[in-house]
Amino acid sequence: MKKNTITEITGSIMQQAEEKGWGTTQVDVNVGEKIALIHAEVTEAFEEYRKNNIHGIDGMDGEMASLIISILHLSGIMEFDLEPLILQKIERNKSRNWDWDKLKKK
Repeated sequence: MKKNTITEITGSIMQQAEEKGWGTTQVDVNVGEKIALIHAEVTEAFEEYRKNNIHGIDGMDGEMASLIISILHLSGIMEFDLEPLILQKIERNKSRNWDWDKLKKK
């Protein structure tokens, strides 16, 4: 079975957003509010983790899926092509170093 690319998944989310009336442009959506809703999805995932509710549509993984859908919806609204940027970030992180001991002292 062929896996969808991030770009294809974003396209599906934007099509659903149009069908459901969620908004597909910056005129349709309050971007600041959308960012706040993304933050809320992170909190929901954390709360499910704290309850040890890890799997299922209402579990941590389900909340993580909602989070990704919300992020990709916003990226579609903003007309961002995240797929190449994600790949660039992964590549960049290969050569980056973090001094964890120094970071822990802050």
